Amino acid sequence: MRLPLAWLLLATPLPAVAQSVLTSDAVTEQSIDELRARLASGGVTSEQITRAYLDRIARIDRPGPTLRAIIALNPDALAQARASDARRKAKKLLGPLDGIPILVKDNIETKDPVATTAGSLALKDNVTHRDAPVIALLRAQGVVILAKTNLSEWANIRSTKAMSGWSGIGGLVRNPYGLDRTACGSSSGTGAAVAASFAAAGLGTETDGSVVCPSSINGLVGLKPTLGLVSRTYVVPISHSQDTPGPMARSVRDVATLFSAMVGSDPADPATRDAGKYRQDFTAGLAGASLKGVRIAVYRPDMTPPVAARFDRALAVLEAQGAVLVDVQRPKTDGMGDAEFDVLKFELKTDLDKYLASTPPSVKTRTLDDVIAFDSANADAEMPYFAQELFDMAAKSKGVDEPSYKAQREKSYGLAKGAIDGMLKEANAAILVQPTYGPAWLSDPIYGDQYNGPSSSELPAISGYPNLTVPMGLVRGLPTGVSFIGPAYSDGKLLEAGYVYEQASKARVAPDYAPTADAGAEVDGKR
Repeated sequence: MRLPLAWLLLATPLPAVAQSVLTSDAVTEQSIDELRARLASGGVTSEQITRAYLDRIARIDRPGPTLRAIIALNPDALAQARASDARRKAKKLLGPLDGIPILVKDNIETKDPVATTAGSLALKDNVTHRDAPVIALLRAQGVVILAKTNLSEWANIRSTKAMSGWSGIGGLVRNPYGLDRTACGSSSGTGAAVAASFAAAGLGTETDGSVVCPSSINGLVGLKPTLGLVSRTYVVPISHSQDTPGPMARSVRDVATLFSAMVGSDPADPATRDAGKYRQDFTAGLAGASLKGVRIAVYRPDMTPPVAARFDRALAVLEAQGAVLVDVQRPKTDGMGDAEFDVLKFELKTDLDKYLASTPPSVKTRTLDDVIAFDSANADAEMPYFAQELFDMAAKSKGVDEPSYKAQREKSYGLAKGAIDGMLKEANAAILVQPTYGPAWLSDPIYGDQYNGPSSSELPAISGYPNLTVPMGLVRGLPTGVSFIGPAYSDGKLLEAGYVYEQASKARVAPDYAPTADAGAEVDGKR
């Protein structure tokens, strides 16, 4: 039942590609810079590049490996590409991204004629004809909005038993490095799609882990920016204290290029009040970046031996580039997780009710209570694997009017900020590194997400500090990442450090679409 419905929700039939001089393989593993160079040379057009990506999606997303990374194609994508080609011909390009197709997670509104669903059938008619300010900034540079990506439904806030990457509209996103493995939530579709070269780059969103986890697990670079650099207006919300869009791509430079166009103040989002002061070309310092003499704090969480070995190799690369590594211990943060949980529940109630009230009349779910009722009435389609107990908890609260809300927010924020600041101070460093996540776990519709390995997301997510993940190689054929974390507004420094590491390590490996990951010969014994 779900698969035909997902197909029906694709915004338009896949366009014919007969006019294109490019095969879909011609855009595989192409960076933004490489696409720009080809456009500048006159050898290809934006329309041809866009058609090649559409052809690749048609061959791989539902047929072939069946990644299910795309929820809806943008029926205006080819028109946007042709408009870019006309600007190029007239020598009136809007910016460095003009004519470059990108992907957008389907909880971020675009004014194109496609719904913004957050993966839920409750929002299948949510065609707002509004650009989120972050999309407006990108559109002002001439980007082509190619498609909306699948995600963990409602950005993974519905249930503690959720299976990351699954949505009622899109089905289950599969990891291109091991099709039985998770693509991680909630920006799973963007992660799998960019890894599979459905575009050079895409947008995800993070509340706690949803940019850095799918980036790490799908072999990508991903930046969870400093909270307040990127607007959240017209993004289906969880928490105004922690939500932020973030760029995801196959290289640090591509992430920096996309991020440069995303930063900006938005009067409707008070957190971005000072963002304009930090808007810059984040690619400018990459070529001359150096780690010589740079002190880096190193946190080593509990890891399996293969992940620890990968992390040791990453540290050796940093040291070879001249970094001074100082091991640190994470301060105690007792009670922080419970406090964060309360904050997310309370803010979800208030923020989602406010968002739903702003949607078009065609959307009948106007409150969180309405969504809960919808899910219950459509349980076969919406709750075949897991329920909505987190929604129930949030709905029963008073939202941000809960008496304990402010104290819990102050507690979680203070402990998270204090932990990062403390580790940086202990090492007299400006950058903290640790493993982002271990390898992808099996997608499990019965038990949900089963993962107890290292995670770098919690402290930066709660504190609002930036977190950049960069590939650090494969474990049993599955990607892992190393995180570069710093204080607020150190995003540029993290990108420079990540770039130096990336260029020296060359650790990223393209996906092979294996049906299952290599468990290792020792699993079968030595007979």
